[in-house]
Amino acid sequence: MDDRTRRFETVAVSEGEHPDGDGVGDVVSPIHLASTFALPGLDTSMRLEDVDPAAGEFLYSRLNNPTRHALEKRLAALEGGEFGFAFASGTAAISTLFLAVLEPGDHVVAFDDLYAGTRRMLEVLFRDRLRVDISFVDATEVENVTDALRPETRLVWMETPTNPTMKLCDVRAIAESLDEDTVLGVDNTFASPYFQRPLELGADVVAHSTTKYLNGHSDSVGGALVTDDEAVAESVQFLQQVGLGNQVAPFDAYMIMRGTKTLPARMRTHEANATVIAEYLADHDLVTAVHYPGLESHPQHDLAAAQMDGFGGMISFELAGEMADAKAFLEGLEQFTLAVSLGGVESLVELPAAMTHEPIPREERLASGVTDTLVRISVGIEHVEDLVADLERGFEAMTAAADAPLVAED
Repeated sequence: MDDRTRRFETVAVSEGEHPDGDGVGDVVSPIHLASTFALPGLDTSMRLEDVDPAAGEFLYSRLNNPTRHALEKRLAALEGGEFGFAFASGTAAISTLFLAVLEPGDHVVAFDDLYAGTRRMLEVLFRDRLRVDISFVDATEVENVTDALRPETRLVWMETPTNPTMKLCDVRAIAESLDEDTVLGVDNTFASPYFQRPLELGADVVAHSTTKYLNGHSDSVGGALVTDDEAVAESVQFLQQVGLGNQVAPFDAYMIMRGTKTLPARMRTHEANATVIAEYLADHDLVTAVHYPGLESHPQHDLAAAQMDGFGGMISFELAGEMADAKAFLEGLEQFTLAVSLGGVESLVELPAAMTHEPIPREERLASGVTDTLVRISVGIEHVEDLVADLERGFEAMTAAADAPLVAED
């Protein structure tokens, strides 16, 4: 079957896996744990770049591995790209891309609302140590991105939706505003390729923390890059295989492959549950704001409807009161697990100001919309009525804590 005619669900299940590929008939790609592979003979003219995994040629697992190769083929197909790379973590993937395209003296324009780890990476490693200048802008307005561009701008780095305030940027408009020497990278972790494919919108590179939706079961850590840009791919490949050696391990590659098979089914349930919960929260007296692109009240709802194929399973919302009220709410939950990360089948909840985004100075957090009472939830695939009931428990605990009499100190 022509790859171009296969639907997303089919690619998610079968790309990169061939039951008769090894003569045994495995219907899933085996976990190849070997660190090195036997050669049929000594070819003194062979170069490392001549080893072709697509032809079943392997030399050393840092350079390539059959299980990882199968995963990388699937990731590229899911994002509609030509070159896929799987890494030990999402942070490893993103840092590899930055190292692949940036040199001292270059300039980066980045969304001002990013995952805190990415922002710290840009500030502490690339700005402070590697002399790369960084401009953080509110990329919800394309003009803010274009106004920040300079002749030395080499990379524009976006998340959409952002972590954790669920802001969007117009990928197509930004792509059209850049010259051919500027790389547009998009972290697509929150949406997953099921709901959004930035390469189709004009991006040059897409990044994922495969730990999240692509794996989907909170039992593997990994990252990915997908690109159509041959020059970027060549530089990324050198860093992955030789310069840094930060590729994903075979077992994690297998786990991510397994997770992608159910990605479409999971994402549909994540979104259905999130829609119900977002509407419930929007009507609650103790909630002052809900950030979910699927709500018509979201300031970029129309962009989300045009740019995405769905609205995903991530919601953030602001509670009335102070951080102590948010703490009481979180500790009153039973079904939602208080934990960092996201994208698993189970529902998770966190307070960014005290958890994922705590390293960012409070003034900067507030400026980007991360208040002390902003709660982020990763809506799982449990029954939605059980999830709503659990949120009610949280609100009851929050109200009870607020009503509790103060104990006088001796």
